Amino acid sequence: MVFTTKIRAYRSQCGMTQGDLAARVGVRRETIVNLENGRYNPSLKLAMDIAAVFSCTVEDLFAFAGEEHK
Repeated sequence: MVFTTKIRAYRSQCGMTQGDLAARVGVRRETIVNLENGRYNPSLKLAMDIAAVFSCTVEDLFAFAGEEHK
């Protein structure tokens, strides 16, 4: 399974920089870079904080491609 995220798309729609988002959720900009590039799996708290910024669900932002629901 491959971790995917739509953070970049949501951030762009809001006219927000990586630094802006990082400041809003209390992490370093590099964390946002790594999230957007699929190199970092966020904690549940971070995922929920980011979703709150964009007024969406965690599931709207993050997924595992090839994930089978049981």
